Amino acid sequence: MKALQGIRILDLTHMLSGPYAGMILADLGAESIKVEPPVTGEGTRRLLEKDPKNSLNGFGAYYMTLNRNKKSITLDLKSEKGLQVFYELVKTADIVLSNFSAGVTTRLKIDYDHLSKINPRIITCTVTGFGETGPNKDRTAFDMVAQAMGGGMSITGQPDNPPTRSGIPIGDLGGGLMGVIGVLAALQARHTTGRGQHVDISMLDAQISLLNYMATMHFLSGEIPDKLGNGHFVHVPYDTFQCSDGYIIIAVITDNFWAALMEVIDTPELNTEENQGQPGRWKNQIEINRRINQIFSTNTKTYWLEKLQAKRIPCAPVNDISQALRDPQVLSRNMVVDVEHPLGGKAKMPGNPVKLSDTYEDTYSPPPTLGQHNNEVYASIGLTAEDLKALQENGII
Repeated sequence: MKALQGIRILDLTHMLSGPYAGMILADLGAESIKVEPPVTGEGTRRLLEKDPKNSLNGFGAYYMTLNRNKKSITLDLKSEKGLQVFYELVKTADIVLSNFSAGVTTRLKIDYDHLSKINPRIITCTVTGFGETGPNKDRTAFDMVAQAMGGGMSITGQPDNPPTRSGIPIGDLGGGLMGVIGVLAALQARHTTGRGQHVDISMLDAQISLLNYMATMHFLSGEIPDKLGNGHFVHVPYDTFQCSDGYIIIAVITDNFWAALMEVIDTPELNTEENQGQPGRWKNQIEINRRINQIFSTNTKTYWLEKLQAKRIPCAPVNDISQALRDPQVLSRNMVVDVEHPLGGKAKMPGNPVKLSDTYEDTYSPPPTLGQHNNEVYASIGLTAEDLKALQENGII
């Protein structure tokens, strides 16, 4: 059994932020019904579909990953008949998830105000760039827009170099994660109120939230932080260091860790009374980092990591993606899974990071072909084979 078994989602999402939210909810057991335009389907169906390196049987990596555990139906929401069919689906659903631009759901008459009249228990969630209120609500936004405006890019990268976006699309993914949190909160609230509600998620809001203590530091000090590379605003040494065969990080965040580090590298010139406390280490940051880098470069990653781990000093190799996906800890927690393709073959992709002790069934159904579940889903609202034939002939499905 899965935690969200029995919850039905009408998934209208496209590209990344919304589909990622839908993927997590589907992994947790919700029946996620992907509602796609007839003929073309959702946009990511075509993304990388012919790339020989990054596709399988016409499904690109985006679509393969983001749409596992989902069903697909086709429906023209811009037609009056299609809209009426959608309303019938809403009567059976718990959640309507979308990431259209602000105002689109209202124009299509599929916003909370319309849908709650049909099903008072319905929960709607939109993930947009800037939310559905405020002066910028109509601006176009994708991942990098949210990253740039959210402040994170300004503190990412090496000093004196241009701002750098996160290698992971944290603008999109952050919005998707907040969407999941909002939907689960609304589901819980419904147990008390008996009513659904609307969840308004802004990708920019998510980025501001992720600034967390750094934003508070700015308000307290009045200072605008600059890029620190892989260093830290407070802790020293907390950085990337080069070994003879690659990079490792160490994160000395307490004086005890510093004392342990001094036992590992045995450098009297650093093992001073001043450096025993954080203020002294911060004052001498440049020399501390220079000397540690010099020492670590004399031997391998494995050599230093073994010594550091033996003293329980926070440390890690800087893995590339291949190394990360083959890490024994990652594999032991089923974070790399095989997902089948509906036309044959299978692909490896990241698993579900939410580990529950009871309602945790870790299974993955293939991403659907376009309209694969039309018969099944439409039968659940009473449409017959003749009804479906008429809808298809009129281009509604």
